[in-house]
Amino acid sequence: MTGLNTTNGLNASMRPEVADHLDDPRLTAFGILHEVHFGALASVERDLEGFGFTLSTFEVLLRLSRSPQQRLRMSELTAQCTITSSGLTRVVDRMEAAGHVVREPCESDRRGFYAVLTPKGLDELVASLPTHLATLDRFWSVLDQDEMESLMASMRKLRAFVMPDSDPAAASGQ
Repeated sequence: MTGLNTTNGLNASMRPEVADHLDDPRLTAFGILHEVHFGALASVERDLEGFGFTLSTFEVLLRLSRSPQQRLRMSELTAQCTITSSGLTRVVDRMEAAGHVVREPCESDRRGFYAVLTPKGLDELVASLPTHLATLDRFWSVLDQDEMESLMASMRKLRAFVMPDSDPAAASGQ
């Protein structure tokens, strides 16, 4: 006899208040979020490797491509990306060496620099998009349109909570 409670898999000899905490749906939701995140990243990274990109490189290329004049101050790029300031500096160093971006000084702040997308960086990003989008199609295909819209709304709320500067409209409740 293992002593496991067959209804929830918890040890039957465990104090009820402890068992209630271990079975808390918030723990389950966070665990599922972590598992989905890990699995999705692994799949996307495999596909991006075929283009010589890391997930961080792709994220920088995509954010720059969507920005006015295809450039962002390094501080703005750091705030938008999911890597640290020093990590972003290393990524941009590698991208600059590969010809994907150039750094330009900021006219209004001599200490600041812009990361600017190059034509080569844009071309290679565009070349990777069909493969990347096919990966995302496979990933998202398990959700119908209503589920996708609901998930997007929920994720935007969570992102605004953990990264308040990421979406001013969501952070202000609009």
